[in-house]
Amino acid sequence: MWLKPEEVLLKNALKLWVTERSNDYFVLQRRRGYGEGSSALTGLLVGTLDTVLDSTAKVAPYRILHQTPDSQVYWTVACGASLEEISQHWDWLQINIMRTLSVFDSGDDITSFVQGKIRGLIAEEGKGAPDTQEQERFREAVLRFEHLFGLPRQEKLVTYYSCSYWRGRVPNQGWMYLSTHFLCFYSYLLGNEVKLALPWDEVSRLERASSVLLTESIRVCVRGEEHYFSMLLHLQQTYLLMQQLAAYAVTRLFDKETFDADHPLSDPPRITQRALEVHARNQAFRAFFRLPCEENLCEVYESFLWLPFSHHNTLGKICVSERYLCFASQDGSQCHLILPLREVVAVELVDPGSRALSVSVRGKRGFRFSEVRDFERLAATIRRKCVPSTSPQHSAVTQLPLCDDEEEMMVGQKKAVSTEALMNVFHPHDTENLDPKMLKERMKEQLWQIHFAEYGRGSGMFCTKKTRDLVVRGIPETLRGELWMLFSGAVNDMAVHPGYYTSLLEECMGSSSLACDEIERDLHRSLPEHPAFQTDTGISALRRVLTAYAYRNPKIGYCQAMNILTSVLLLYAKEEEAFWLLVAVCERMLPDYFNRRIIGALVDQAVFEELIRDHLTQLTDHMSDLSFFSSVSLSWFLTLFISVLPIESAVNVVDCFFYDGIRAVLQLALAVLHHNVDSLLCCSDDAEAVTILNRFFDSVTNKDSPLPATVQQATGDRSAQPTVDITDLIREAYENFGNIQWEEVESMRKRNKLYVVQTLEETTKQNVLRVIAQDVKFSATQLEELYWLFKRQHFISCYWNQSSSTLLNHDPSLPYLDQYQLGHGQFCSLFSLLLPWGNSPPSNTHTCVHSHSHTHSHLHSLARSAFCLADQNEDGLINFREFICALDVLYNGSFTEKLKFLFKLHLQPAGTRLPKALRSSACTLPAEEFSLSPRLSDCGGDGVIRKSPERGRGKFDLQEYLKQWQDELQKKDDNIKHLPRINQTQFICLSKTLYSVFHGDEEEEHLYCAVARVTSLLLRMEEVGRKLQENSPTKTPPTTTQSPAPTPAAEQSPAPTPGLEQSPAPTSHTPETCTPTESEGTTKTPDSPPGCAGISPVHPDTSPSDTNPTSTTSTATSSPTGTHSSTLDTPSDTPGDPPSPAAGGDWSFSFEQILASLLNEPTVVRFFEQTVDADTLIEYARSAQLRDARTHVK
Repeated sequence: MWLKPEEVLLKNALKLWVTERSNDYFVLQRRRGYGEGSSALTGLLVGTLDTVLDSTAKVAPYRILHQTPDSQVYWTVACGASLEEISQHWDWLQINIMRTLSVFDSGDDITSFVQGKIRGLIAEEGKGAPDTQEQERFREAVLRFEHLFGLPRQEKLVTYYSCSYWRGRVPNQGWMYLSTHFLCFYSYLLGNEVKLALPWDEVSRLERASSVLLTESIRVCVRGEEHYFSMLLHLQQTYLLMQQLAAYAVTRLFDKETFDADHPLSDPPRITQRALEVHARNQAFRAFFRLPCEENLCEVYESFLWLPFSHHNTLGKICVSERYLCFASQDGSQCHLILPLREVVAVELVDPGSRALSVSVRGKRGFRFSEVRDFERLAATIRRKCVPSTSPQHSAVTQLPLCDDEEEMMVGQKKAVSTEALMNVFHPHDTENLDPKMLKERMKEQLWQIHFAEYGRGSGMFCTKKTRDLVVRGIPETLRGELWMLFSGAVNDMAVHPGYYTSLLEECMGSSSLACDEIERDLHRSLPEHPAFQTDTGISALRRVLTAYAYRNPKIGYCQAMNILTSVLLLYAKEEEAFWLLVAVCERMLPDYFNRRIIGALVDQAVFEELIRDHLTQLTDHMSDLSFFSSVSLSWFLTLFISVLPIESAVNVVDCFFYDGIRAVLQLALAVLHHNVDSLLCCSDDAEAVTILNRFFDSVTNKDSPLPATVQQATGDRSAQPTVDITDLIREAYENFGNIQWEEVESMRKRNKLYVVQTLEETTKQNVLRVIAQDVKFSATQLEELYWLFKRQHFISCYWNQSSSTLLNHDPSLPYLDQYQLGHGQFCSLFSLLLPWGNSPPSNTHTCVHSHSHTHSHLHSLARSAFCLADQNEDGLINFREFICALDVLYNGSFTEKLKFLFKLHLQPAGTRLPKALRSSACTLPAEEFSLSPRLSDCGGDGVIRKSPERGRGKFDLQEYLKQWQDELQKKDDNIKHLPRINQTQFICLSKTLYSVFHGDEEEEHLYCAVARVTSLLLRMEEVGRKLQENSPTKTPPTTTQSPAPTPAAEQSPAPTPGLEQSPAPTSHTPETCTPTESEGTTKTPDSPPGCAGISPVHPDTSPSDTNPTSTTSTATSSPTGTHSSTLDTPSDTPGDPPSPAAGGDWSFSFEQILASLLNEPTVVRFFEQTVDADTLIEYARSAQLRDARTHVK
């Protein structure tokens, strides 16, 4: 069958192929192990290799390669399973192709023609009915993909391929699955399972590779690890698709400011392989012909175009979009043509025998296309798309009249748009000047006039090699604005948007924004030496253009270097033309250059480094690190050399840029280094190299410039140093580096963008970790892994939800700590995965590692409360600092810190508001003064226990522990005392939380009993306080109420005294003695286990009254347990009896009371003080994160 032509890096890799037939342009080969001679050892090995592999991964035993005599590059064009099948393809090539190839002059033309023919054959074969069998196989692949990787159903599988994944030197044959957000691979062979799920947003390198072992493979680098995939049937097609998916993920998730909401791929579930291919084709079409972003490639025809200036036909392709008919010759550089369909006046079928048609445009010009396969359809398409309109010729565009008395040009006031280029105002062209420079300028103008007569002028002009030669010599001053508009495509933008600039100015009049302030600051820094920008006329025009563009494109707004570029545009173009030129530069020719992170410029710096390695090997051998050239050349690219060259020389660079795009800038940058290579090799440091380059730029002149000395920026005495003419420098750049193709540059851009974005992300990560590391106790490795988990959780929330709050709030301009944030659901999911308590450990270890499935809803409630605690600004989002501080308390905090954290989670003071994004949710939220952030500054001494005696052992000195706690409490007593008391419902929730975190621990039963004893002790302490308050002479006699019968536990325990020294030691209870008598007025402690129930003073469903902090202040006491009573009325009861809910008063506890009581329970202290195995928990969270996402994505 015919194959889409793909380049073969090694013709006979490892001698696996034997040539059967050959001629000057094609080679028919047989794979060893098939046909004659298969009994040889090599044939047996190859045949065995192909047999054990999956059937779809088998290499076809016969193939045909295309090669030109003057090239070492081979292209696969056909393959076959038998000699008869491949022989049919070979005969067809001999009969239909070989005779035609003799008419071509160059090997590139031959290769392009062959590729076009083969693609045409493939397209014809694919016009049949859809392959239902293939559709069924794809549905089966989707089911396997969902089953193997456990991703949410919203994750769209784009395509799948059979391939080998290399682990070291061992290949694993399996299947590659390409989805919208993941590169997945699965293999299971001889009991060895390999499963990968690599997010596209973590890919830093994606490129083709070749070696002796791996003839052709795709290398994928993720977080420093390299993965190799080989033995793909269509490697180039697979590589391009992977490149598109990675670029799409990077643009959507990292570079949101340049991602259009109306992007054809903006909805991830709707992405298909066909949609990606169409999008890539449209992008390449618009970029090559410099067309507006609304244009899409509709139809493509292969044909010949008659060239009247050379009197012969050239083979190429006709590309038709909604509003343009374009033609490009086979090599892409010999000739190209752009015809706006609005200019077409007639379409005629000239010669049906030669399948020719003629297209006539305004100005009595015609274009003849022949050998068009479906010429009648093409004619009908052109007729249908032609819309009569006014001439869009550059010279005929309607301009606004210039006011007689120029009003003050300020934003917010009436504006008069300039209709003349500033150079014509401040340096009018003198036709009678006989200066030698002016004579050369007139000669240039005459050459261009001859060119216009032969090749056409304006829209529909043939652009050829002769056109480029004239551009390299420098465009005349009078034609510069017109040709800039034509070459950049801005003339088409202005023609289809008449009056747009004027209306834009009216809309932005009086507007005030940050961009406007920045523009005002930079207005007088734009070419200050030029007379045009020393007056209000130039400054006002510059202000209007920059302000209008900032209003048009708020995603970019205004960035530095835009003022310098716009100043030069205004010198040679009218004001509205300068605006559209700026649009073309910022949105098409230099994409992503003018944004907050200048990603586009950094990408081209990486391309520049790569070209230096390829073309300037002397510098590569001398300097191991080429990043110096990237840093020093950044201004060259941002300002198109305007900031380093005199204006009279820089405009020649701009001429070449508008004709050849960024390729011209790269060529010139290489020429600058090549011209100074000897001096650079002798440099001892970077400062000396910068001095050499600056001195070189000072020596660049434009000897043919007609500008007067008052306008030129060249200063100083040049007689002492040799000078370089800009025309010679540009010509040298094209001669030495003109072989750099546009397609090559675009491929390098795509390849390096992944690396640049990931490098910026790595810088962000390092800055975040450097700031946070000093405030937490995690190791550097643990902190980095937690950052990756947090970042991935952020992206998981963006993968399948286009309107995700985290995606919409992601802004690269924000501080490092706020660039990635989690919403409520994402925070709870990740926080629950990382909680160190909850369920049984997966193995017999001392570490409390819980399984994914939570059996206690209280753990999820704990995560919700932690979110509310950390969300201080009530925006419904948590950044990494807030997240890691909460986690640090649970992992590395002392017993007191952990208990205080749990205590805060259950506080809900009156008047506290829920986060704005979660007002409808019911979660406890502490007051602002009890937020999580103070821990960062309280680590030195806030009443927490830094180091517990005998930590981690079975016994410890309780008195020393209490003494240490009391000493630290006295140092920062206010911090704990300012915590409000916890009321009934909050205390019940706290008890439930303690039971939940104990679940699965090996001492679970003892921990439950300990909490039950502490609960009972606290209730008795509270009751004693009530009795003391009741016996006070100032107390109003309360109303007597029936009290419940005392429980056996209460009867057996002595009444506690208010002082700590007099507090009774907890009695040792067996499960039987912990069980209360089920009688009136007694309930179990919430969620207490059978046999270890405590005493609860109130039923869990009882709604408590709001506790007023002022009414619950404690009386002075020397006890740190704080056995203070409430000021509410207490019924007359027997000492030791728990209070009744019907008593008419609420009870509450302070943090000191709870802490002091729990310190009497060694089992509880030991549980919270034990070391948490953070590495195991982090590894578990990594493996369960995607699986957990599936349960949360609706």
